[in-house]
Amino acid sequence: MSKSAPKLRIIPLGGLGEIGKNMTVIEYGQDMIVIDCGLAFPDEEMLGIDMVIPDISYLEANKDKLLGFIITHGHEDHIGSLPYTLDKLDAPVYATRFTLALIQHKLEEHGMENKCLCCIDAGDIIELGCFTIEFIKVNHSIAGAVAVAITTPVGVVIHTGDFKVDYTPVDHEPIDINRFAAYGANGVLALLMDSTNAELEGVTPSESELGKTFEKVFSEAKGRMIVASFASNVYRIQQVIDAAVRHNRVVCFQGRSMVNIARIAYELGYLELPENSVVDIDQLKNYEDDHICVMTTGSQGESMSGLFRMANANHKLIVGSGDTVMISASAIPGNERSVGRVINQLFKRGANVIYDRLADVHVSGHARREELKLMFRLLKPKYFIPVHGENRHLYRHARLAEEMGVAPQNVFIMDNGNVLEIGPKEAKLNGTVTAGSLLVDGLGVGDVGTTVLKERRHLSQEGMFSIIIPVQKSTGVLIGLPEIITRGFIYVKDSEELIGEAKQFALESSQTLLEKFPGPDWTQFIAAMKTAMKSFLLNKTKRTPIIVPIVVDIEC
Repeated sequence: MSKSAPKLRIIPLGGLGEIGKNMTVIEYGQDMIVIDCGLAFPDEEMLGIDMVIPDISYLEANKDKLLGFIITHGHEDHIGSLPYTLDKLDAPVYATRFTLALIQHKLEEHGMENKCLCCIDAGDIIELGCFTIEFIKVNHSIAGAVAVAITTPVGVVIHTGDFKVDYTPVDHEPIDINRFAAYGANGVLALLMDSTNAELEGVTPSESELGKTFEKVFSEAKGRMIVASFASNVYRIQQVIDAAVRHNRVVCFQGRSMVNIARIAYELGYLELPENSVVDIDQLKNYEDDHICVMTTGSQGESMSGLFRMANANHKLIVGSGDTVMISASAIPGNERSVGRVINQLFKRGANVIYDRLADVHVSGHARREELKLMFRLLKPKYFIPVHGENRHLYRHARLAEEMGVAPQNVFIMDNGNVLEIGPKEAKLNGTVTAGSLLVDGLGVGDVGTTVLKERRHLSQEGMFSIIIPVQKSTGVLIGLPEIITRGFIYVKDSEELIGEAKQFALESSQTLLEKFPGPDWTQFIAAMKTAMKSFLLNKTKRTPIIVPIVVDIEC
């Protein structure tokens, strides 16, 4: 009996049922490529966490198959986990020039400069093992975005990356509709498509439409003009610069990522900066307020960003009466409260604040339903996998695919770690691989899990109550009154009666429990003491702080 041919395997390791952390494995036989390698930003429940990255256990277990990482564009949710992944896996990275420059900068920050980074352009075709990969120009809210068409032994797979259909883009390079149409005419086996705006009817407005709003805002502004936007959107930055120059304003970049990305974009020719149009912050004192424009980070209310610090008088440039602040972005889901707090503080300081609820100061970089329909019409895929979105986005996109003629049994709503196998005649979900999230906290990767996060939340809500119990080392006998230390539980000076009662209870409990659980191993004693004190405090305060009994052995 002859051995059956291998099947094409599509395995998302991130980006499904969530915003961010995009990573998808395409595998056939002994060949494997990975599309994107992103991070997700922590939600407000993840106290102290810096970022969330995909679990790459499956890649590590199959590193001999890995031929390369294919990066669709340079947003953090598509490149952010590369430093952590390339630290464990030695594979080349393929990306366009601007994307590659952002990756290079990120790797240098992590002390990882000797990695294989391969520059490609839209229209280029490369071969990796059994895969032939073409990079197709798309429009998005960052320069250098591409989709990928992957010719495999069983057919063509197209991954759109993040995209929109913009016929009048700022860079004058619209999406390459012709290449998508050509692939559709020849037959597309499977389509993986951006689902972010699958709920929204109509089409996403062109980035160039913002120029009209910017012109109006700049023409009416009397004092300093302060604009907050995503640092990666060089098209938006260019339009702000153009408006500023037309209105005789110099531009000052603020915020670490804004300064770095603007520098990279200018060096690569993605930003045009007229001579003498950009100044340092120390030079602003030489200009009248109505000749100043500050371009800053902070559109998402980040506490360390330029705009946040300006609003809270913790920056060289303090926002005040007469300033106009334009927030050219919409709040990412989960950031609404942070953005709202910054807007409120700006108003409180006397600024005129313009944001997305008041004016057309932002357009999305993601396709809406009419643009998604266009891609279905052009590509006519046999199988469809919605990607890049929460479950509500994926389900709405899946239903749209059916409306556009994809057979319901050929639409696959997947979870991270699911394995989709595609053969010559059929496709089916077949098992799972290890997938999930690793939490990055400082230099620690994956060492903070659900238990630690639960304790952090508990501490933040109820505080800590520590009991110091002095015991004679040689006899295990209590030799003094226990001491109480609290943090975030009660204000000690206003709760002397409760502290006195707690000390007395700790004394009596310690005497009893030391007889029952003598040392030198204090594990059982500490557990019993914790239970007793928890009941006491719950009865007295209806609160349950984290209780930490500490036995101090003293030599007498």
